[in-house]
Amino acid sequence: MLELEVVPERSLGNEQWEFVLGMSFSQAVHILQQQARTIKGLQVLYSDLNPLAMDLVINLSQDGIRLIFDPMVQRLKIIEVYNMNKVKLKYCGIPFNSLEILPTFEQIDRSFGATHPGVYDETQQLFVLNFRGLAFSFPVDSKFQLWYTPGRGALPFPNGSPSPVVSKMSIYTGNNLNDTKPPSLPDCCYYNHCYLDHLDVIRDDGSTIGLKLYLNVEGVGRRRLMETPKQPVIRIVKFGDTCQEVNTALGSPSRVFYKAEDKMKIHSPNAHKLVTSRSSDYFYNYFSLGLDVLFDAKTHTVTKFILHTNYPGHYNFNMYYRCDFKIVLSKERTKSTESVSLDVSEKPPHIITAFTKWDSIQDFLLKPNAQPVILNRSSSTNTTNPFGSTICHGYQDMIFEVMQNKHIASLTLYHQRRFRAEQS
Repeated sequence: MLELEVVPERSLGNEQWEFVLGMSFSQAVHILQQQARTIKGLQVLYSDLNPLAMDLVINLSQDGIRLIFDPMVQRLKIIEVYNMNKVKLKYCGIPFNSLEILPTFEQIDRSFGATHPGVYDETQQLFVLNFRGLAFSFPVDSKFQLWYTPGRGALPFPNGSPSPVVSKMSIYTGNNLNDTKPPSLPDCCYYNHCYLDHLDVIRDDGSTIGLKLYLNVEGVGRRRLMETPKQPVIRIVKFGDTCQEVNTALGSPSRVFYKAEDKMKIHSPNAHKLVTSRSSDYFYNYFSLGLDVLFDAKTHTVTKFILHTNYPGHYNFNMYYRCDFKIVLSKERTKSTESVSLDVSEKPPHIITAFTKWDSIQDFLLKPNAQPVILNRSSSTNTTNPFGSTICHGYQDMIFEVMQNKHIASLTLYHQRRFRAEQS
């Protein structure tokens, strides 16, 4: 049985590890992997059809704990203990829930002190006692509703009736559990890495120039101790930048990956004429930015960017953090559109983000006869992909990888100048 310390509006954990509000989904999974011998029976719950409409949840079924993550930013929003019998809990080092100590209404009052009046939920027959960043739910029989007066701190119970026992405890940020949002990533969760706030794709005249990244970095000195709000650091990387320039802008990558082969080469014109180089192009993988940068093996300059959205249900889920990108696209001009009178106003540009669904933009981007490419992923050790294939659509110098639920799994931006040189 786990023995854990409760810190309202912050965390649940012990001396070896802790789940902290605002931490990323990936960091929570890393803790669970390290504690695989003691924490078992894990379940990841999400909506396959609409992953942004439902919270992303890690359920610790054998310990009665739920970790609830915001589906947009994928940071920890609520820590919920839904089975008080499976865990020992302490506050300020003093137990208030164990095999010997029941978390009754009186016990909670002794351990945590006075608070605002509780609220009775008639539909669920629960009496909820709220502290700042902490809530306790007590199941109460409907017959006691007759004696409940709004604004009072407790329900009056007849003499001899047992005091209600906590059925669920929730740790969150703020004063209202229903309106809570995940805080920004705490300083204790940076681990000397930088993280992406958001990213703008820089384009000019129908071509991608590079990326403008807004990065959150770890505080130093007094700023680190005070947990002050962070100002994003702005960095720009472009096609043609050297690996040294990218290192200077973004720091060392999480991993360097050398390409063994180009499986998409067959879709290039005159693919049989492309000479296979003895040296390999290589990626800088920035997992905490949701970004891959490809360098040419000969020139060591940037030729491709890959932005990952990290949706559950994708083969690479939890390998990358979500890249919150924004790209502004204008309708590609054709002869028919150029012949239209200048008095007709042009359509406004289309804004595409990591949360845009493909079916809302495909008519804007694709020609009626455009054919997609089917992508099947598998590893060398496991040829089974339980998530199925994805579809890749090309537009200008971009490739959109689309999942079966129409969400964009990744966006690949490639250097048109190099691609044209390979075709010739």
